Amino acid sequence: MAFEGLSEKLQGALRKMTGRGKLNEQTVKEGMREVRMALLEADVNYAVAKDFIRKVTDRCIGSDVMSSLSPAQQVIKIVNEEMTELMGSTNARLNWSSSVPTIFMLCGLQGAGKTTMCAKLAGYLTKQGKKPMLAACDIYRPAAIKQLQVVGQQVNVPVFEKGTQDPVKTAKEAIEYARYYQRDVLIIDTAGRLHIDEQLMDELARIKDAVHPTEILLTVDAMTGQDAVTVAKTFDEKLDVTGVILTKLDGDTRGGAALSIKAVTGKPIKFSGIGEKLTDIEPFHPDRMASRILGMGDVLTLIDKAAEAFDEQDAEKFARKGMSSKLTLEDFLEQMQSMKKMGGLRSMIGMLPGMSGKDIDVDDNAMKKPEAIIRSMTPKERRDPSILNASRRKRIAAGSGTTVQDVNTLIRQFEQAQQMMKQMMGSKGKGRMRMRFPGGMPGM
Repeated sequence: MAFEGLSEKLQGALRKMTGRGKLNEQTVKEGMREVRMALLEADVNYAVAKDFIRKVTDRCIGSDVMSSLSPAQQVIKIVNEEMTELMGSTNARLNWSSSVPTIFMLCGLQGAGKTTMCAKLAGYLTKQGKKPMLAACDIYRPAAIKQLQVVGQQVNVPVFEKGTQDPVKTAKEAIEYARYYQRDVLIIDTAGRLHIDEQLMDELARIKDAVHPTEILLTVDAMTGQDAVTVAKTFDEKLDVTGVILTKLDGDTRGGAALSIKAVTGKPIKFSGIGEKLTDIEPFHPDRMASRILGMGDVLTLIDKAAEAFDEQDAEKFARKGMSSKLTLEDFLEQMQSMKKMGGLRSMIGMLPGMSGKDIDVDDNAMKKPEAIIRSMTPKERRDPSILNASRRKRIAAGSGTTVQDVNTLIRQFEQAQQMMKQMMGSKGKGRMRMRFPGGMPGM
């Protein structure tokens, strides 16, 4: 989970400081020393960490905090606000051109996940109603063009490529192609290197001068820590980048890059890559990320994910079935598929207040067993589990690689959920229905 180590240490330091009841200047300074150590261990830039601690300390030892009835809450509020400011205050949206196509040029070092991010961004924009196209301008890395074609096909976005011809020429031709075929967004995948060199920068500068991109988005590997900040500074000096995309934010990252880049370069983080799937991209919201780090949850992002994963009409249909006790195992299967789209149970629980940074004992594969059991049933059995006699259950267990006991447990949970939902619909009404699964969602 992103920032897990930083989150745990920060929350620990704040608990020590605020658990003493009344605060004084000495208590605040001792607590801030631990916060500073947590930031430095997370690979936050030293100057950034020092400035952050100074601002928080100055605000915490003010009379408003010391004399307040709840100084602990005031301190956490101040840390949250300053951390949000550190990462950019508000979500920095993409800029759009008044003429078609809007051009986004992605650059960065080799291995940062730039080509995959091109497809992720294209898929994200497609969901926003745009018609993007990808341009393959990395002619050096083996199979780079083929990789872009593969990921482009997976998100159903066309890829323009001209083999190993001059990337500047390819980029210019891609613009004309996009205009002709009425693609309103062109995303250019440029070449990377294992390290920064003049030849790379010169080529990127020539592409920039030739196509005048609306956005130059630097793709940075969040796992590289302070090196990411150094890379960002160098690219910005040469190209004047307009924003940053952090990749691998779901990995074993200490968080230093996310907390330092905006402060050092002045360039906002616009998107973050949160997984390996091509749908694992989300706009970067500094306020939500700060809340996540401090264990305050990220309910807004969870709601956004739910709105994207759950179809409104399907949800109403599910509720109506619950009212009439006509829920089937097929309905359960559909709900499990929607939950998987939200990033898995661990990711969802980590966004709840008080759960971020904790050792959550949740198996993201928990739904695989009930899913396998339901898929091993015939359509008739899914619609009417009452016909599942002993021989049918034995066959289903063998087909799903589970035991008869596992099948029995799932059916029992399903029947309990049916009954509970019927009772809630009767007592609370449709408008206030809250789904509960006795013993948890099947398989948990």
